[in-house]
Amino acid sequence: MTDDPRASGDESSPANDDQSAPAEALPGAASGPDDLAQEIANLKDQLLRTLAELENTRRRARREVEDASKFAIAGFARETLSVADNLARALGSVPADVLGADERLAALHQGVDMTARELAAVFERQGIKRVDPMGERFDPNLHQAMLEVPSDDQPPGTVVQVLQAGYTVAGRLLRPALVAVAKAASASEGAGAEARGGRLDTEV
Repeated sequence: MTDDPRASGDESSPANDDQSAPAEALPGAASGPDDLAQEIANLKDQLLRTLAELENTRRRARREVEDASKFAIAGFARETLSVADNLARALGSVPADVLGADERLAALHQGVDMTARELAAVFERQGIKRVDPMGERFDPNLHQAMLEVPSDDQPPGTVVQVLQAGYTVAGRLLRPALVAVAKAASASEGAGAEARGGRLDTEV
């Protein structure tokens, strides 16, 4: 008679235990059709969120590259604006009657004017636009008010003088236009004028 437990048909043997024990469910595994459907829905939701985030990241990166391309010239352009200002001052400093009396001065004036026009064309090609708001409504996003000028001819808040032209690059403000803005003439009468020492214009 053998002592081998496999021969005795003992149900408590390890082999029989492996066959009779129920299989344990894997962690996180669905235990039924409803749970499986919910898990699939959750995975789909996670996938859609991930795809949406990737698309947003791609768009943001594309926009940053475009902005970098558009505004890379901004620093150089800002330094060049003084050249355009000086050319404009030079052109405006010579009276028309003097130009007619001096051919050499007229030729020099024409050369400066051509240079100013070419610089303006370069600005235009690079997306740099001049802001010259004479007669327009004051816009704090584009203009900087330096003076208030009493006026009965223009509505209050109208730009009546451009002290320095402004510029934008690709729709973004590069330099505000320095302007004088109309105000009601009655507002400048009386003690206000005396306090300014008789000056009609006031700094804002």
